Amino acid sequence: MRAWSVASLAFAVLTLSGCGYNTLQSRDEAVKAAWAEVVNQYQRRADLIPNLVNTVKGYAAQEQRVLVEVTEARARVGSIQVTPEVLNNPELFQKFQAAQSQLTGALKSLFAVAENYPQLKSDQNFRDLQSQLEGTENRITVARNRYIQAVQDYNVTVRSFPTNLTAKVFGFPVRPSFTVANEQQISTAPTVSFDTSTPGSPAAAPAPPAGQPPRQ
Repeated sequence: MRAWSVASLAFAVLTLSGCGYNTLQSRDEAVKAAWAEVVNQYQRRADLIPNLVNTVKGYAAQEQRVLVEVTEARARVGSIQVTPEVLNNPELFQKFQAAQSQLTGALKSLFAVAENYPQLKSDQNFRDLQSQLEGTENRITVARNRYIQAVQDYNVTVRSFPTNLTAKVFGFPVRPSFTVANEQQISTAPTVSFDTSTPGSPAAAPAPPAGQPPRQ
């Protein structure tokens, strides 16, 4: 009886190995590890933003629109619960992408505004924060690319025969990834305009010299 149990166990192990179960497990863990690094870098960026906003406010308090946009975008990012379920929920994953994209755009606007304030640009604290954020953005790009590759390897395994049968039996779903449209949105700098005039409004006519009637 004992020998039969050992033989059954050995057969089960060989069967699972042969049908790709171990490969699925390995690639699933790779996806989770890559995702954890993406979240870690996004969190690092979010942690730097309050100090950045306060520094800019000290020199450019009148730029309320941009400051509010950054603050609100960070709040939207923080409102999303980044749990492992995000990896199995394309809709929630897309919501996470959208929130991060809005924050990226808001930060670009903030740095564009800073170009108009030489004293702010020369502030050591601002320069340090800018450098840290630029470094974080680079790490985010690397982490995202690694996640995309990990998801691609995993999804190919999940969809390939015969591992697709194993994936279906043991509940390995296809994982969502960052979309091409999202990548384009992140890489495109927003347009920042400081023109406050009303389009189409005619310029005011110059005042006539003293003693002369106004022109008709």
